Amino acid sequence: MLPAQHKLHRSGDFSATVRRGRRFGRRTIVLHYFDAAGDGGDGADAQISRSGGPRVGFVVSKGVGNSVVRHAVTRKLRHVVMDMLDDVPSTADMVVRALPASAGATSEELANDVRKALSRALRR
Repeated sequence: MLPAQHKLHRSGDFSATVRRGRRFGRRTIVLHYFDAAGDGGDGADAQISRSGGPRVGFVVSKGVGNSVVRHAVTRKLRHVVMDMLDDVPSTADMVVRALPASAGATSEELANDVRKALSRALRR
């Protein structure tokens, strides 16, 4: 289970991350990455408390499958991302959007795609 301080809760946080962050696509997922520290200090995120480390949200639409499949994909993604949080700056927000190909993907395939997308995000 992902600790509460690492979860994106508000829809505004999801929207801001998707809209203002960088996008990195793979076969099974799209990673939207926004680092508030690299924001330029315009104060847009000044009201957000960031005392627990990076925050992550997941978007798994009906296009992925029925509710059983969607929840299974979400659980796999949550587990994969939890193992990678130590490598992410504490000021970062991420939204992981599952693509329809994620329904048939194994945990290893999902982990590989998330790892590659995250490494590209951290390089820039």
